[in-house]
Amino acid sequence: MGLLDRFRGAVTGGRGTGRRGSAGNADTRYLAEWVRAREGVEGFLEPKTTVTDVTVVLVASDGEWTRRIVGERGARRLASDLRIPVYDVGKTGYPQRMRDHDARKRIERQRAFDDELRDL
Repeated sequence: MGLLDRFRGAVTGGRGTGRRGSAGNADTRYLAEWVRAREGVEGFLEPKTTVTDVTVVLVASDGEWTRRIVGERGARRLASDLRIPVYDVGKTGYPQRMRDHDARKRIERQRAFDDELRDL
């Protein structure tokens, strides 16, 4: 086991089929359920890095998002299986609604924290 192998296993959370380059069954089910539960979902493919294989970020119309490692083959199947548009994030960038969602969540967390402090 190489030094980085330990971290690569942690990135996938131990899920998946063990085959490199494809999304695991648990991840595939999760992504399908996530898409079904939300409206206006689009996929954004992130390139392979030294630490992770190809990943996909799914972004709903309200900006809520999730990320999973899908691999090269999984990325090709994703659009047809989930019937959603999938874009290359290197060409399109991340959608503004995703950044807006993160900013709203950050404000909500800060307000909740401030409220807790006031209650002490």
